Amino acid sequence: MTSQTKNYTSAFISLTFLFFLWGFMTVLNDILVPYLKGVFELNHTQSMLVQFAFFMAYFVGSVIYFIVSAYYGDPINRIGYKKGLIWGLIISGIGALLFYPAAQFHAYGLFLSALFVLGLGFTLLQIAANPYVSILGSEKSASSRLNLAQGFNSLGTTIGPILGGFLVFTFFKDSQGADAVKIPYLFFALIFFLMAGFIRITPLPRFTNPDEVKGGFGALRYRQLVFGMMAIFMYVGGEVSIGSMMINYLKLPEIAGLTATEASKYVAFYWGGQMIGRFLGAISLSKMSNSVLKYLLMVGVTAVSFIVVGVFNDFATASIYGIFLLANLVAFIIGGAMANRTLYLFAIINILLLVVALTNTGAIAMWSVIGIGLFNSIMWSNIFTLSIAGLGKHTSQGSSLLVMMILGGALLPIFMGMIADNYSVHLSFIIPVFSYLYIAFYGLDGYKPFPHHRVAEVSEED
Repeated sequence: MTSQTKNYTSAFISLTFLFFLWGFMTVLNDILVPYLKGVFELNHTQSMLVQFAFFMAYFVGSVIYFIVSAYYGDPINRIGYKKGLIWGLIISGIGALLFYPAAQFHAYGLFLSALFVLGLGFTLLQIAANPYVSILGSEKSASSRLNLAQGFNSLGTTIGPILGGFLVFTFFKDSQGADAVKIPYLFFALIFFLMAGFIRITPLPRFTNPDEVKGGFGALRYRQLVFGMMAIFMYVGGEVSIGSMMINYLKLPEIAGLTATEASKYVAFYWGGQMIGRFLGAISLSKMSNSVLKYLLMVGVTAVSFIVVGVFNDFATASIYGIFLLANLVAFIIGGAMANRTLYLFAIINILLLVVALTNTGAIAMWSVIGIGLFNSIMWSNIFTLSIAGLGKHTSQGSSLLVMMILGGALLPIFMGMIADNYSVHLSFIIPVFSYLYIAFYGLDGYKPFPHHRVAEVSEED
């Protein structure tokens, strides 16, 4: 193994914890939505402002980044990915600290402000970390590498609802007002600051070229990026809408009639499915030459997932979830190592699952929604890598545009909340159907760049 390869490996390992950390923190919003709804006596639309404030920060932060890059040159290309990660962690830590005064003054507006600052920090982390993982190796294995990193992100989103639900709804349930979030978010702030210090002393490969720091809007000339921006909008909007509404959905008598604490465990199934699917995606989309070994590893991941669900829950539950695990495995095999094919296939499956959920009640509707997590798994990674493929020096600018479209996580949950308030929580699941319809289009056609002669012309103009 060369020293450069070792350097890439150690850098990748360091980044996986970052992916875990922001996954854990992001999914805690799914706990905050029903918790703050009760504390401040909000309706569904008002409670969804939690997601609006958090994900609107991605839009605002990315717009600022894009404007700076357009007029003064790409900041990441100038300062390096490492400093971008450090600043992202510091801003995230400040956002987590702001939860304390928000709880102290019992002010919903201060909570939204704290979430906005936290989201700004995550914006910088996303802009720096996603393309950084993509370029830590060959472009051909970029989707596999990003899926593996996103797998650890999903480990965070799996643990988040369980631990967050326990802390907020059980351990600190007797706290006055909104005090249940004080201590947890102080601890998270400490973690962010410690991680910033760790990244500061960790040697990471530098991918900067100040001589090529140019302004302009070059990234917007790439077809795959422009269509990919809307695909990210739709994906994040659909994913967050489902996760945000799931606790209220599972509390419905006609669906499962669960308590908030019980429902939060099933939210972990939803996000846990993403983790399983992303680890499968890392194997499926890799350039592993031994196909027999590849399929054995994929079957192994599926089998271990089934056993873990059975041990930590029960094997009756595992048997139900096992149906979705097998369907996910078969879909990966059909998709092969093609990022776009896997993307549109998974989008079509999620559309079918939502149709089943919308037209049924009880366990069938409940598990159809939970199963969507498995097929959400590779969407972010595949859309992201397909979108920035071939962007070259415009990669970071393109990344900021993609992160900007996390705006979908701010807007679509609001629409979902409005339908829940005016019609029903059950019917509100019509919103993510439109998300997956667009994602299916992107996997079929939208990911394709301009014809080769057009790309050459664009490169020369740059």
